[in-house]
Amino acid sequence: MTLTRATGITLAATLTAAGAWANPIDQIRPDAPELAAYGPLPIGVQTLQVTIPDSIDVLNVSGSDLPRYDRPLTLEVWYPAAEGTRPGGTYTALLRDGATEVTLTGQAARDAAPAAGGRYPLIVISHGYPGNRYLMSHLGENLASKGYITVSIDHTDSTYSDQAAFGSTLYNRPLDQAFVVDHMAGLEGALGDIVDADNTAVVGYSMGGYGALIFGGAGVTQASTEFSWGAPNGLLEAHLAMSDTHEALMDPRVKAIIAIGPWGNNAGFWDASGIAGLRVPTLLVAGSDDDVSVYDAMREIFVGAVGTDRHLLTFEHANHNAAAPMPAPKESWEPVEGLDFVPFEHYADAVWDTTRMNNIAQHFATAFLDLHLKEDTEKARFFDLVPNSADGLVDVDDAGNPTEDHTYWRGFAPRTAKGLQFETLPKGQ
Repeated sequence: MTLTRATGITLAATLTAAGAWANPIDQIRPDAPELAAYGPLPIGVQTLQVTIPDSIDVLNVSGSDLPRYDRPLTLEVWYPAAEGTRPGGTYTALLRDGATEVTLTGQAARDAAPAAGGRYPLIVISHGYPGNRYLMSHLGENLASKGYITVSIDHTDSTYSDQAAFGSTLYNRPLDQAFVVDHMAGLEGALGDIVDADNTAVVGYSMGGYGALIFGGAGVTQASTEFSWGAPNGLLEAHLAMSDTHEALMDPRVKAIIAIGPWGNNAGFWDASGIAGLRVPTLLVAGSDDDVSVYDAMREIFVGAVGTDRHLLTFEHANHNAAAPMPAPKESWEPVEGLDFVPFEHYADAVWDTTRMNNIAQHFATAFLDLHLKEDTEKARFFDLVPNSADGLVDVDDAGNPTEDHTYWRGFAPRTAKGLQFETLPKGQ
């Protein structure tokens, strides 16, 4: 068929109406690093409604009275789907204002039958304050296509539509993450049959990173439990460093943590001993100009977490939105009622292209999780890098094979490892 201009316009209108061009979360740029691309497995997605029974109702705490309730959570679960599953589907998500609906498109098929005959490591994804379960949907889909079960949480009192007192997020975030690991481990049916919760990772952004670090062993300071704007009635003492309650939160099934722009150290929630308590291999991701979680405070976590192996990936000149949020939905480019800023600012960075950052994060997350959850030691080579990407040297022979002098970042094509730093510190150092 010859595609005339009129035919092209009609085709574009049809595809747009069908949602094919509505805010894609699955884009892989041609200059993406080696491990960024989607994997070979078809993807399914399901939405689950769960409750944490007998939770403290933080919003209604009054004095010494600690009311209880069944805390609701909504989960978006991506998973390897049955062979022959046709890729593609849409998501209906809320914009940052908590009211405007937007359509996202991706590769996952809604309610597809799970793959049979195997079990896949579990990854819990935890958004910021506020956020929602779709904020890192690009990563959820991408990792599921590579043989993971990824579960993204709508954290009650922390989403765009129900954002409430910050104390609830401070107290509940690691508890929500821990509950989801337990819930997925006990899930029945065809989906439950393929979950390998004995090999779990937690990926958290901002307040999700705060929760992941606590869950991984970094207990909070006594001072942080007494902040007037924090969790009421001393509730945060449950996560106090070296306390019995914090120790009981630790889960040997959690083998790795990715903390992107983790908030907390900038506000006095950790000290040296608390950070040193981190005991799970950790990949920290940060923007060098982050003025929310503060870059220097995040570097202190990297340097001070002597109880485990850890890495720090830095996007030079990026702010707090480095690597985690999906590309800004097209509806976010215009002002909306209820916000005193254009919602685009919630998703985007002033310097870096979001898809570019997402692709780089997908690359490093794949290597890190394959190494620690699948024991794929070959992936360790992607961390053997000169710290500053600008110092990498391209040196190949006539056949195009790297020579001994070649130090360009492994997995990145020449000229594409720009504006990045990658540092590693082993346990004990």
